[in-house]
Amino acid sequence: MPRRTDIHTILIIGSGPIVIGQGCEFDYSGVQACRALKEEGYRVVLINSNPATIMTDPEFADATYIEPITPEAVEKILAYEKARGMPVDALLPTLGGQTGLNTGMACFDQGILTRYGVKMIGADREAIHRGEDRQVFKDLMIKIGLKVPRSGVVHNMEDARKVLADIGLPLIIRPAFTLGGTGGGIAYNVEEFETIVARGIDASPVNEVLIEQSVIGWKEYEMEVMRDKNDNVVIICSIENMDAMGVHTGDSITVAPIQTLTDKEYQRMRDASIAVIRAVGVETGGSNIQFGINPDNGDMIVIEMNPRVSRSSALASKATGYPIAKLAAKLAVGYTLDELPNYITSRKNRDGDGFDLFTSACFEPTIDYCVIKIPRWTFEKFPDADETLTTQMKSVGEGMAIGRTFKEALQKGIRSMEVKRFGFGLDKFDKWLNASRSSTGGTPVGDVEDAEYPIAEDKLRRKLAVPSQGRLYYVRYALKMGWTVEQVHELTNYDPWFLAQMKELVDFESQLSAVKPSDGDKIRDLIVQAKQYGYSDVQLATLWGKSPKEVRQLRQKLGVTPVYKLVDTCAAEFEASTPYYYSTYEQPFSLNGQLIQEDEIRLTDRPKVIIIGGGPNRIGQGIEFDYCCVQAAFACKELGLESVMINSNPETVSTDYDTSDLLFFEPLTHEDVLNICERVNGGPFGAAGSGQRAAGSKNLVKGVIVQFGGQTPLNLARGLAEAGVPILGTSVDSIDAAGDREQFRDLIQKLGLKQPENGIARNVEDARRVAKEIGYPVLVRPSFVLGGRAMEIVSDEDQLNYYMAEAIEAAGTGATQTETP
Repeated sequence: MPRRTDIHTILIIGSGPIVIGQGCEFDYSGVQACRALKEEGYRVVLINSNPATIMTDPEFADATYIEPITPEAVEKILAYEKARGMPVDALLPTLGGQTGLNTGMACFDQGILTRYGVKMIGADREAIHRGEDRQVFKDLMIKIGLKVPRSGVVHNMEDARKVLADIGLPLIIRPAFTLGGTGGGIAYNVEEFETIVARGIDASPVNEVLIEQSVIGWKEYEMEVMRDKNDNVVIICSIENMDAMGVHTGDSITVAPIQTLTDKEYQRMRDASIAVIRAVGVETGGSNIQFGINPDNGDMIVIEMNPRVSRSSALASKATGYPIAKLAAKLAVGYTLDELPNYITSRKNRDGDGFDLFTSACFEPTIDYCVIKIPRWTFEKFPDADETLTTQMKSVGEGMAIGRTFKEALQKGIRSMEVKRFGFGLDKFDKWLNASRSSTGGTPVGDVEDAEYPIAEDKLRRKLAVPSQGRLYYVRYALKMGWTVEQVHELTNYDPWFLAQMKELVDFESQLSAVKPSDGDKIRDLIVQAKQYGYSDVQLATLWGKSPKEVRQLRQKLGVTPVYKLVDTCAAEFEASTPYYYSTYEQPFSLNGQLIQEDEIRLTDRPKVIIIGGGPNRIGQGIEFDYCCVQAAFACKELGLESVMINSNPETVSTDYDTSDLLFFEPLTHEDVLNICERVNGGPFGAAGSGQRAAGSKNLVKGVIVQFGGQTPLNLARGLAEAGVPILGTSVDSIDAAGDREQFRDLIQKLGLKQPENGIARNVEDARRVAKEIGYPVLVRPSFVLGGRAMEIVSDEDQLNYYMAEAIEAAGTGATQTETP
């Protein structure tokens, strides 16, 4: 069926300011919707209050209103557009997160849409109500024969206490119509119950909470599902949470596709997902449906669904290459899935008005790799915050990694977090490695005072049992201490399959430590295996007492370099037309007497500019940097240059498949970025500062832009420049002059400008001396940090000693400034 012709102007509701639980994934989905609808010839009107997003750039909508996202503001816009003679015909509320959904519902309920003759598209009022109202959804699931936890829906404390008496503790409290578990939690005692229920009733816009039986420890799964008005249903992506029920999925390490279900169990969940979306009645878009499975007997229950795009939708889109939000917008205006193309594998004709190759969006994505998402927290800025992970999301961003195996994806995911960890241990923050080397007379690579070897059993049990951001590393410590997979599983509820994979990494360390870099062919074979397991050059260097540069040179001399694979949505059943890549370390194979290197990268001879993104969101580094990177990609196209984007953030527009000419979903580390730079360049670069290109290189890269992705790419600039990579825009010396506190202080003095009285410290002794000279209180200000990380006002020497350790770590090689606050 063709698109609807009874509507001409569509209002899209954005998600407003970034909050924990509602991040830039909705900027991504909103941008896709704006572009998709304008592509179809509709006039697009947008309301959003966030100035940091690319969505609110004038080019994405025909009319953009920077206004509070409230029913009153929406009504004013409808009135104004009508008075201009361009009335809004339809409202699309399902792409702006919970804010957009709740505002659209309120506009419907208050009669605003009826007064202005506006239709709600994407999902109607009844479908949203069936998916979001806890009691209605529970009754619906029971009606279609699916199990749900024992529960009760309440609107006041009196009724809540009755549910408590009926079901008993512990209980999970889930407010209705909120995002990221806002207001909810797990109650283990009556005092917690009273507090969380009262908070949840207040947080819910309809003053409603679901109080349900605890299924903590059950396995949690998600299915990303799309349905059209002809009842075509497609499973876009299956996602498994490594953390068991009791941790919000946004705070859980997740894996796609599902790894630990049998095919029979998976098909049962798939059938249930289709039954849920049909029963709720979502006809024109995507939904996220969550399930719990009892690991003891296989019982399956439905937890909840989101009748809209979500953070998991963004993850599923980037994991598979299937643009959920774009297709959801097209379905909302009348298309069906069989009429829409798979944009990754379909190829437009030269005129752009049809397809030389058309593969339908009805084909379910199939991926022949493993994807891991790891949440990014910012607890270091809030040392008094409770780091325990519960049903209320606490992460502020996430990184995604792609590998051929779980082990490779896990290690790439860890180094995508940008917390100075380079894999599953074996770096300078590996407490076990430092302490064990110290105890045996070896040379530690980090702070021995913070080392743990062996770890007291009571502490280890506590670290494994309580979900928190550092639990993964204590799993490694337990395995290093000889704990069995079953023992670790008992405390963490991580599936034994995942733990067995981690144990293989731990066991492999003994093979790595038993060789030396000079061991000839043997070392080559082990480096190949290490790389296939996801080990970084930093980890190998740490283990062998070498520098990462030395390991890189050895690896390249031995011919161990990455290949790049396409994200093609269909496991190469159809050829992908979109250059969207990830790295892996497959080795050449022999075919008809020829060595074949399965590198799928396709390069043109056009000059290229590489843009380094911002990585996972964190407090102080958010969506504004993605905005800059996207603008840079668009500017490159205008200048006739190919744009190459490197980023690890699945929530963003910069990692959309068609924002840049080439997209690499990779960790933003020196090793990974330099690998891409050299591969895209067609060979290595010349010596740093020589202005000469290396012999044999195709010299396709004009340079790298580091100034648009925040502090992350700035911190990579010097290493790239030393490798000969041209840095475009601000020079490395200028970056250092602004970011290094000592250089900046000298510059200010040279210019004759004033600064607060200050001094430079590179250790605690320096800091004490400066503080005594200028007097307390003093401000500790590290170099090369964003958003004031590790900056503290300290009042005495005890505080100074405590905070300087963090400031020195944050500053890296830079100086720390101590000054009058």
